Amino acid sequence: MMGGIVGIFFILFGILWTVMAFNASPIFALFGVIWTGIAVVQTVYNFKNATCKNRYSTFDITDSKEEPDPLNEKFGQNQGKNPVLKNSTNRFCPYCGAEVETDFEFCSKCGKKLP
Repeated sequence: MMGGIVGIFFILFGILWTVMAFNASPIFALFGVIWTGIAVVQTVYNFKNATCKNRYSTFDITDSKEEPDPLNEKFGQNQGKNPVLKNSTNRFCPYCGAEVETDFEFCSKCGKKLP
């Protein structure tokens, strides 16, 4: 949330810079427009991240049982899970976690050769 509040100050600074720079040189005004655009994107990201259910964070301060890691969910990485036989006909790919038949030689999701 603090990143979003700081972002608001950066936006205000960018607007002030842009207005004042139009009097000096258009190249300085362009810098203010770029600065303000980056500040808007960063502020929206920070406020969205602060209010969503599963937040991205630099530090892992929660247990995966409390709050799953959204990056692992997004990219399909299942840490610590080995391919286990679910029943006599299905198992899981050790690379992407997709369910595959026992007689498959390659994963149908990621295409890697199964052990």
